[in-house]
Amino acid sequence: MQLAQRMSRMGVESAFEVLLRARALEKQGRNVIHLEIGEPDFPTPANVVEAGRRALSEGWTKYGPPQGLPDLREAIAAYISRTRDIKVGAEHVCVVPGAKPIMYFTMTALLEPGDEVILPDPSFPIFESMIRFLEAVPVRIPLAQERGFSFDLDILRSKLSPKTKMVVLNFPANPTGGTIPSADVEAMARMFRERDIIILSDEIYSRILYDGAHVSIASFPGMLEKTVILDGFSKTYSMTGWRLGYGVMPTWLADAVVKLMVNSNSCTAGFTQRAGLEALTGPQDSVDAMVGEFRRRRDAICKGLNEIPGFNCSVPAGAFYAFPNVKDTGLPSKKLADMLLNDAGVACLDGAAFGQCGEGFLRFSYANSLENILEAIQRIKGIADRWNRR
Repeated sequence: MQLAQRMSRMGVESAFEVLLRARALEKQGRNVIHLEIGEPDFPTPANVVEAGRRALSEGWTKYGPPQGLPDLREAIAAYISRTRDIKVGAEHVCVVPGAKPIMYFTMTALLEPGDEVILPDPSFPIFESMIRFLEAVPVRIPLAQERGFSFDLDILRSKLSPKTKMVVLNFPANPTGGTIPSADVEAMARMFRERDIIILSDEIYSRILYDGAHVSIASFPGMLEKTVILDGFSKTYSMTGWRLGYGVMPTWLADAVVKLMVNSNSCTAGFTQRAGLEALTGPQDSVDAMVGEFRRRRDAICKGLNEIPGFNCSVPAGAFYAFPNVKDTGLPSKKLADMLLNDAGVACLDGAAFGQCGEGFLRFSYANSLENILEAIQRIKGIADRWNRR
């Protein structure tokens, strides 16, 4: 018996591979600083944990509606309507176990073999994995450092074709931390408005933004019915293990996503949804405090990386990733990432794992303590002579 051929088209996340290698080194007695995993190091807020405990004791442990609990969907609709300046209802919301199912389900529901999907390069690798799995065609838009890792609208316009079925947006972005200026988002909306395409707008980092307010493409005229907003609780509320995400979409697509939920997960755990309801409607102080600490770490890691020979790190506008250009080290980014792990005990990711345009960059997650970040910088400086002599 062999696996179906389609499995050969499915990719993975290199972060988990690097984590396993780092754990293996730790078992050998090595000390490793983990800057590879995109997971907030803060505890889930106490009020959210208590809501989860209370839900368990109250019996929220049975099957629930495949689309999600009505009161949570209503709260999500109110939150999205308020923060994106649009009008959506509970019927537009699908609650799923984590944010990735929204990628999986919407692409599965929409894409046919040969359809073209425009996506940023570099970007979260599961986008391209799903596109290829469904035999659609990824069309990459290079994100240049000198543009703040934003889209070049002329290139984007040139890549649109009659085969374009979907455009993927992600900002603030993983892995670059870049965002898209509001004027450019509006220009994109004008570009897409008359086309028969869907925009998959990954807004999972929308609350982790250091300056200004997040602007969703769904907020521009004519775009609400063409946009799927992907969001969730993992990053904003440090709830990665709770597996709770959602999509906001046109009702005809929500019906298809519910059908896929029925055929895969049945429903999202009720007690996690009750915790999510508390996260969304309860005090937001913990979010503000977390973003403030991320800002402090961002400033420290960018300053430190820019002091390393061969590194050139732009200051990210959001998320919690630094994405330095390391081309001047003269080393391929994969080789450099391996060297930092094996010789310096600093785990980070090769930028090429996020797309062809990520070659020559590294991704560092600063979801770790400031003390560990500063120690990681010192360790990297300690071995910099290995490429500085080249």
